[in-house]
Amino acid sequence: MVREPRSIGGTKDIGSEYDVVLVGAGIMSATLGALLARLEPDWSVLVLERLEDIAAESSAPWNNAGTGHAGLCELNYMPDPCDSSRAEEIGRHFQLSRQFWASLVEAGDLTPSFANPTPHLNVVFGDRDVAYLRQRYETLQRSPLFAAMEYSEDPEVIGRWAPLVMDGRTDSGPIAATRYAAGIDVDFGTLTRELIRDMDTRGAVVLTGHEVTRLRRDSGGWWTISGRADGSRFSVRSRFVFVGAGGYALKLLQKARIPEVNGYAVFPIGARFLRTDNPELVSRHEAKVYSQADVGAPPMSVPHLDKRVIGGRASLMFGPYATFSTRLLKHGRLTDLLTTIRLRNLAPMIAVCIQNFGLVRYLIGQLVATPSRTLQQLRRFHPTARVDDWSWIDAGQRAQLIKPHPRKVGVLTFGTEVVAGEDGSIAGLLGASPGASVAPAAMVDLLNTCFPDRAESWHPILKRLMPGLEQPVDVDQATLDATLGRTGRTLGVA
Repeated sequence: MVREPRSIGGTKDIGSEYDVVLVGAGIMSATLGALLARLEPDWSVLVLERLEDIAAESSAPWNNAGTGHAGLCELNYMPDPCDSSRAEEIGRHFQLSRQFWASLVEAGDLTPSFANPTPHLNVVFGDRDVAYLRQRYETLQRSPLFAAMEYSEDPEVIGRWAPLVMDGRTDSGPIAATRYAAGIDVDFGTLTRELIRDMDTRGAVVLTGHEVTRLRRDSGGWWTISGRADGSRFSVRSRFVFVGAGGYALKLLQKARIPEVNGYAVFPIGARFLRTDNPELVSRHEAKVYSQADVGAPPMSVPHLDKRVIGGRASLMFGPYATFSTRLLKHGRLTDLLTTIRLRNLAPMIAVCIQNFGLVRYLIGQLVATPSRTLQQLRRFHPTARVDDWSWIDAGQRAQLIKPHPRKVGVLTFGTEVVAGEDGSIAGLLGASPGASVAPAAMVDLLNTCFPDRAESWHPILKRLMPGLEQPVDVDQATLDATLGRTGRTLGVA
């Protein structure tokens, strides 16, 4: 259970000094905390979460698609079908996630209920996209990470892989699909809660309802972290701070006045999905099916029809349908975006808006889309879809990162980036996808960046948790699967 703070004279007695303070109780903080609990069990760790529950923002299961992003089906990670470098990088990082989770399952610190085997598919239509997918498949076949991927242009085969996608389909145009049977669906909410619980049992203090509003570094190198809780103020000091606050991360790093984020800005984009719990439909779609984004649409708009298993209950979701708000978190404030605007980032923000007119046009089109247009998009993946079977769910907000650029003034990025202060005493995670799926790799990079003097002593422990840290790039698939061990198979590894 999460420890409750003690009340003394109207203030929160949460201690005065910690080795590590983690701001935000999402998957990133939970992963970093779980690693530190094994690397430095004597360190004091405090987690501060502004909401009254943990994993309630982007890590909440319905606030993300739950795809274990491994570069298998996400076509936006490989816009050039001849260049697999980004997909391979993400694939390697996701293997580290599987290894880390599997090692905790084997030790009895996690239950494998958060991961459910779910094949990852691509289905595309038309000559252009079929040619693209064929070339992508041929390129990926040269990588051991994707050697088990299957490809077909046969409607009967595709119908066996994804019956719901082919049922009632009357168009006879070109169609192609790839399938990777060992993909997984991840309930990141459950995973985050279990990691936080593990931290708590190992001595970390986890406090909800504590909103951090100020970060300041003193002359001695300590950080003072202060904020609000139940109408009163709290303040603690720490040697190291990690800001894993999702859309609020940039705002807090700006408050910390670290020069590494000068000129950085964010572009908030939300999403909603259609969901069905109809058991007849759910039982006929055992897959996550991704396709190609519409011409001119941004990478995060890739449509997908996904099997989800949350709390032991199976559902389907389709989307995303973009939304827009000036909130940087789902449970944020309408003034959020304004609080991040500085003189240094104003020009990059304006440049990005000018350069990404297609994105602006896409967002406007999504916001004014008629119900018939919405249903038309769903029926491209599920031709016999009935509107009465589906209902709307709102997903989380994503704060896409805007960075300064020497030639373009500013660029909009769609990945994730760890930003650390020069002395390594503070770091934060900015951006969105692939995010949660590669959290262990991202946090190992953070640890190596912020604690270089401890990297050598930590390496043997990290290697036991994630053997793939030293895995050669050209390892064959059988060896890769064997590396995960028997608990890896409970995480969807063939």
